[in-house]
Amino acid sequence: MKPKRAWQRMLSGRRLDLLDPTPVDIEIEDIAHGLAFVARWNGQTHGDFAYSVAEHSLLVESIFTQMNPKAPVKWQLAALLHDAPEYVIGDMISPVKAAVGLGYEELDERLVTAIHVRFGLPAKIPATVKRQIKKADTVSAWLEATQIAGFTEFEANKIFGRMDPDLINGLEIRLRPPVEVRNDFTARHHALIATL
Repeated sequence: MKPKRAWQRMLSGRRLDLLDPTPVDIEIEDIAHGLAFVARWNGQTHGDFAYSVAEHSLLVESIFTQMNPKAPVKWQLAALLHDAPEYVIGDMISPVKAAVGLGYEELDERLVTAIHVRFGLPAKIPATVKRQIKKADTVSAWLEATQIAGFTEFEANKIFGRMDPDLINGLEIRLRPPVEVRNDFTARHHALIATL
């Protein structure tokens, strides 16, 4: 029996093996393009454009940097790339991830490792940094839930916890065309890489 194909051709021309990804097959332009077209919340958001994983990643990196102003640039880059594997495996909402189980986690971890190595980050991010990125991710999810996904603050507080008003004050979810988000994601990546 012929084995099933486990690779995807990227727009850059790279052929990414999803089961055994290598850093050499990863390009930031492919990540930015893919993430700009992957909708968070399964697309169940208000507005004329989907709220993309690329836009979310830009916000998470911004929140992480605000919360950790002395963090090294490499951890800002890790925050920007925290959902990078979703450029090929998509964004699954938490209930679906829980139902799929370990298979999804293993695939995600392999891709994260290859992405990190490709861009000069440690294959495994220290647990303390990972927790800080997760906290920024949670703040972003709360903002998304209340501003564009139809959740009340009460519901969002039950799921994500109460948010510090000083932290979320002035933060607004932006819905933009994918090309703008893709370009901003790529530009932010290049700016961070240039200062590593």
